[in-house]
Amino acid sequence: MIGKTLLLGIAIGLATALAAAVAVSWHPAIPPIPGASPESFDPAIVARGESLAHIGNCIGCHTARGGRPFAGGRPLQTPFGTVFATNITPDPETGIGRWSREAFRRALREGVAQNGDHLYPAFPYDHFTKASDADIDALYTFVMTRTPVQARPPANQLKPPFGFRPLVAAWNLLFLDKGPLGDNPNQPADWNRGRALAEGLAHCGGCHTPRNEVGAARGDHAYDGAWIEGWYAPPLNANSPAVRPWTADELFAYLRTGLSATHAAAAGPMGRVTHALAQAREDEVRAIAVYVASLMAHAPATQGAPPPADKGTVADASHPEAAVLFAGACAVCHEAGAPMMQEGRPPLAWGTPLHEDTPNDTIQIIVHGLAPPAGRSGPTMPAYGESFSDRQLGDIVAYLRARYTDKPPWPDIPRAVAEARKEGDE
Repeated sequence: MIGKTLLLGIAIGLATALAAAVAVSWHPAIPPIPGASPESFDPAIVARGESLAHIGNCIGCHTARGGRPFAGGRPLQTPFGTVFATNITPDPETGIGRWSREAFRRALREGVAQNGDHLYPAFPYDHFTKASDADIDALYTFVMTRTPVQARPPANQLKPPFGFRPLVAAWNLLFLDKGPLGDNPNQPADWNRGRALAEGLAHCGGCHTPRNEVGAARGDHAYDGAWIEGWYAPPLNANSPAVRPWTADELFAYLRTGLSATHAAAAGPMGRVTHALAQAREDEVRAIAVYVASLMAHAPATQGAPPPADKGTVADASHPEAAVLFAGACAVCHEAGAPMMQEGRPPLAWGTPLHEDTPNDTIQIIVHGLAPPAGRSGPTMPAYGESFSDRQLGDIVAYLRARYTDKPPWPDIPRAVAEARKEGDE
């Protein structure tokens, strides 16, 4: 009797859990709309939406290499497989041409498409949800006035069981904190605006906050630094390894140009971000700079310690072969008195990569170089990946750390070199 009662209780519990799971995971389709003509949207709001699209770097994710802008198809690598970015042009069949404002807002707020399907968190709706209704609506007017492109992305390639979209509902229950984000009455307007943008459409934490085993941002380690596309995005908080303070003015210049005269040049994924931000409204980018600089207000660099001195003689003696490599390949730009240095470029000792706990960013820069953002001048550096052997690359990385920092030697540099080479081959 007890056994039957127990089995009945388990069955009822499972049925209840299943019903709850279905209820949570199911979302109705939002009725499609007739295609709207671009002329029906207020040009001022479209312009505001364009700036917000640059702040969110929408084109960076939703444009395949060699593809049409916003037409999707770019592969986004995740620990769970590959997600292909969707077409967000107003094409009525393959894009979002029949999405209403309500459907667009739900996608950014809740991660649910117009047809009721769950979107994968590779689309950072866990950040976008914090944006205001006005910002989301302005972004909607911008994308709905783009040139329609008929293009279907490839099917996602996810490991089982992650291709089962209803599983995302459980992820949302655990990790999605729906917005929008309210103002802090104790902070000025530019700080609040910067926070709304950085936490929302700019999704700065998407790169600079570590994630847990199921891909959710670790709120208890916000802006503590994280890995992205083989690069290390450094902390943007009191743990910042920068050797000079990041002021709002310095950060604004860096975000707009990809270069800070007191820090370094933007590299890797951050280079693409600065290219996008260079096209956004200045006041919006400055607000982001105000907010992010406040997060680093108590970093070690703000305590007044001077940047480390150039220990060239000591480093030359301990790394003689690397010193010769540096003299031949690097000194023409980076040695004191070089033309580039006379133009106000920051010394290598001021750059954050050499002061990080890992050599990966320094290696990536040497292997792949720096390319100026398309369409404008900016920091540039040739790639030396084909010029240096793995041993030479490891030697010069160790030399730079010894010469331009007061930090201990990096451990296991050969492993980091092999990883950088692998990233370049993929």
